[in-house]
Parts: sequence; structure tokens; C-alpha cells
Amino acid sequence: MHPPLTPHRHPMCLEIIEEFQKCHLEHPIGKFFGECTELKVKLDRCFRQEKAVKRKVNFEQSKKLQERLKTIRKEETAET
Repeated sequence: MHPPLTPHRHPMCLEIIEEFQKCHLEHPIGKFFGECTELKVKLDRCFRQEKAVKRKVNFEQSKKLQERLKTIRKEETAET
């Protein structure tokens, strides 16, 4: 199972999504018998890579926020 294949949510995988959807349209019965499996595997790999990139960006943002909060707390304790 894959997430919704909306292009705006997965810009890194746009080409593979289009190929996968085209395959499903061209092979309405064959898709149930593995006709589009190779594209599905590529799509899954792309989603994993995309998720790893997003996770890294979120982690870096989280570290920056934690440092900022730590600084604010130190300043507040120093004032009191």
C-alpha cells in the first residue's frame, strides 16, 4: 500500500508516479497480475528516500528549536 499519489506532496517522485498511474491505465487487468510491480518497487524506494530527506530536515529544525529554547530558558533563569 502506498500513500495518496498527489504530485504536490511528492515532488521528488513525480516522474515515477506518472509512469505508475499510466501503467495502471494501460493495463487495467494486468495490474492485478504484476504488470506494474517494477514501477511499484521504484515508487516505494523513492518514497523511502523522500521520507529520509524530510526526516533529516525535520530533525535539523528540531535541533535548532531546542537550542533556541535552551537559550531562552537560560536567559529567564539568569534574570530571576
